[in-house]
Amino acid sequence: MKYFAELIKTLDSSNKTNIKVDALTQYFRKASDTDKVWTIAILSHRRPPRPVNTTLLRLWAAELANIPLWLFEDSYHIVGDLAETIALVIPASKNHSEKTLTEFVEEMILLKKKTDTEKKEYLHNNWLSLNYYERFVFTKLITGSFRIGVSQKLMTRALSKATGVDEDILAYKLMGDWDPASISFQDLVLEEKAQDFLSKPYPFYLAYAIEGEIEDLGDVSNWSTEHKWDGIRSQTIVRNDQLYVWSRGEELVTDKYPEFNSFLGVIPNGTVIDGEILPWIEDNIGSFNDLQTRIGRKVVTPALLKKTPVIIRAYDLLEWNGNDIRNLPYNERRNLLENLYEQVKNFQLPLQISERIQLKDWKEALREKAKARDLRSEGLMFKRNDSTYGVGRKKGDWWKWKLDPFSIDAVLTYAMRGSGRRANLFTDYTFALWQTNDDGNKELVTFAKAYSGLTDAEFRMVDDYIKKNTLERFGPVRSVTPKLVFEIGFEGIAFSGRHKSGVATRFPRILRWRHDKTIEEANTIDDLKAMIPG
Repeated sequence: MKYFAELIKTLDSSNKTNIKVDALTQYFRKASDTDKVWTIAILSHRRPPRPVNTTLLRLWAAELANIPLWLFEDSYHIVGDLAETIALVIPASKNHSEKTLTEFVEEMILLKKKTDTEKKEYLHNNWLSLNYYERFVFTKLITGSFRIGVSQKLMTRALSKATGVDEDILAYKLMGDWDPASISFQDLVLEEKAQDFLSKPYPFYLAYAIEGEIEDLGDVSNWSTEHKWDGIRSQTIVRNDQLYVWSRGEELVTDKYPEFNSFLGVIPNGTVIDGEILPWIEDNIGSFNDLQTRIGRKVVTPALLKKTPVIIRAYDLLEWNGNDIRNLPYNERRNLLENLYEQVKNFQLPLQISERIQLKDWKEALREKAKARDLRSEGLMFKRNDSTYGVGRKKGDWWKWKLDPFSIDAVLTYAMRGSGRRANLFTDYTFALWQTNDDGNKELVTFAKAYSGLTDAEFRMVDDYIKKNTLERFGPVRSVTPKLVFEIGFEGIAFSGRHKSGVATRFPRILRWRHDKTIEEANTIDDLKAMIPG
């Protein structure tokens, strides 16, 4: 644990990529093989399940620190991070444990089935036998919310430097359904076996957002254009008469979409399709809110399949006849995809092809972008005709040109403290819009939460207002006198029976503080609903 805690401390204290890569490289060179596997798993979000709920963690930490629970809770809201709060309030120790990361993780896995008394004793013993940063890392693992500023690509680069294995091969090997509790470092990283790759997808290639003018891309004839669909990025794999569907989040989701089993026997073996899973309701693309009814369901019932059917809208071909074709130019891969689609389109598969648009000039791109919302797309994608299919996000060959967000003027009604460097400020806000109730009176109804978009100076000004105009307190939440109006932007919108407003917004954030508007001039719930595509 000592080496792992030192690694996390270095990673957490620097924003410089080279420092992080060097720290990871040195760690992978000196750590034990089992610790390496668990480190890879933890940094790629394959953490063991949380063995103790956070309510008990807070209670037991307060007891050990010999402070009242209310004081612990107030400290937690100031610090903004539970593990850091626990590491700070528990009496300091100069000790460090000789147990390895693997030993700790294995104990945590077994801890889940133990009694509360046994869990409390285990936590108290370990909290007192670890120094500050080891205690912080230990508690992070216990909470199951271990997040650190290291991307999969950065970790893969360091692992490549430490082992000599090519980055692209490592990125390929680390994707998939491997279990850190049973796989060895040799099997996971060093040894290459053909059967290991049967179900594995390729690393996804990602686009950069257009930063300047669209004309800066140069000659329009060098680019292929298509709409950017708002669904779940996926790879659909048919190999050895078996089907595998992977999400961009490296999750195997085959069982969530049983309709894709119809690909077997029709799509040839040795085929990998890159595309978007979209809800397809009454021969039209549904909303992302529709798709969410399929996400996370443990059991996909016949009723749900009928209510929210899905399709794959394909836009690239990564493997054909068992051959990796990512190094072929985009035009060639696309032609192979279109030929495949022509061969299978009469089988009535839940498969469509994303239309490729050859623009005559960049003005035509503006006209096409204007159609996006009607087509249920987020904007346009531009792919260089001669581009290969890369790994991760690289500038130059693939660009996305998203629509401007929806926006609406709303009233600040509730606030919570932020986290990290904003833990002392109220920066997490709830916003409301006007609605006429059954009595004919206007009332503010909450519709979205947002915590980004203001400058540090603006956050401090709003924080000052909140502290001086608090109406009620509900634990960490404060209701405030409604007076401040903000323009809220969001990417998507749909009707929702789960929200009080009747509407769900996607990726809300603050666009600007409307000093020029009173709360009477804020928008209504009806204004919001009018934005929902028909």
